[in-house]
Amino acid sequence: MNNPLQLSEPILKIIVAIVTLLFGLVFGRFFGKLSKKILQELEINKVLREQTRIKVPVEEFISSLISYIIYFLAIIIALNQLGLTTTVLWIILITILAIIIIFIILAVKDFIPNIVSGFFIYQKGLIKKGNRIKVKDVEGSVIDISLTEIKIRTKSKDIVYIPNSILIKNIITKKNEYSK
Repeated sequence: MNNPLQLSEPILKIIVAIVTLLFGLVFGRFFGKLSKKILQELEINKVLREQTRIKVPVEEFISSLISYIIYFLAIIIALNQLGLTTTVLWIILITILAIIIIFIILAVKDFIPNIVSGFFIYQKGLIKKGNRIKVKDVEGSVIDISLTEIKIRTKSKDIVYIPNSILIKNIITKKNEYSK
């Protein structure tokens, strides 16, 4: 005789899958908020804004990414509990991760060479604030140097931003202060 409190195996699997999803939602939200607090303590957005003058909400992006990865893993575990995990689901996961990696690479493809060039310019002391330089057909006084770009004021008082990678790839002519 069956015990009325004993659940059948399919119902038990469904309950375990639902509990797994709920835990995944709770953990995803918790770790997303925790990572955001840690990144805010490290002041990642502020450091990026000061160094690159680019306002990118990195803290929010990374914390959301962590939350969504945990949510997705919870869904996979719940589907596995139900016996629905297939090779197709893993292919979808790998495809999504590949797309994310490609987007990250495309987002920083110009950023990284500019940073490397900025370190090179800083280390060698090639250009300093106040120098008069000519790069390609742009000539003017350097008014600011950052890790990613140099800001130049031309004779006509225009402000020109030149990425550091362009400076490294082209001939730079330093003008004497007295030859205007």
